[in-house]
Amino acid sequence: MWGILTMNKCAVILAGGEGKRMKMNKPKPLAEVLSHPMLEWVLNSVRKAGVNDICVIKGFGKEYMDEFLSSLDFVVETAYQAERLGTGHAVMQAKDFLKANKGSVVILNGDAPFMDSETIKSSYEFHEKENNAATVISAKVDDPTGYGRIVRDENGNLSSIVEQKDADEKTAAINEVNSGGFWFDTEKLLSVLDEIKSDNNAKEYYLPDALKLLLEKNEKIGAYTAKSPDTVLGANDPAQLKELEDIAVKKGYKP
Repeated sequence: MWGILTMNKCAVILAGGEGKRMKMNKPKPLAEVLSHPMLEWVLNSVRKAGVNDICVIKGFGKEYMDEFLSSLDFVVETAYQAERLGTGHAVMQAKDFLKANKGSVVILNGDAPFMDSETIKSSYEFHEKENNAATVISAKVDDPTGYGRIVRDENGNLSSIVEQKDADEKTAAINEVNSGGFWFDTEKLLSVLDEIKSDNNAKEYYLPDALKLLLEKNEKIGAYTAKSPDTVLGANDPAQLKELEDIAVKKGYKP
């Protein structure tokens, strides 16, 4: 009957970033909010959402990442991104993991501690119900500056994600933004992963380009709007990390 909702689910967590502006020599996702690494918050949310097959993409300071992951009371797989060449490139390192875990995959940033289990679960149910090839987890925020804007067609389906630097005045006014979290049909993601190009100013492989490739193949892409705008929040420096702490205390968030 509702077999579609019991399909295999797995998660890929992007955690290879360097915390240069954090002034720490560890990977940025190991920066702590309420004395717990941001990555721990994300891992706990994923597992509470019923996803237990997890691959963490490590990069900078991988020995610190290995040490942290080995201290957990559950097992996660890892893949190593030797060069940081963008989010699409990070996911490419998890190809073997993806091939072994067919069904649906949620891809999340390891430094977004308030991506909660309810959002992960509800976005998955939406993804399956709509029979999407991919679903972006979005949020509506008061100030969208710096985020990729979610552009929808007349039917409410995603037509594109436009980065801040590429947004015209009308698009820049959109306050629905990309959280950096995505659900994909795993096989459909694998079918376009190697087609992602690095022909941009940063010479990086961007995961949202997988959505463009799927749209070109007439696949259906959706966007699920999270109830809380906090799901998009991350930190790039100690001041922003302090802001996350303040929000967690004020709203009673726990890892």
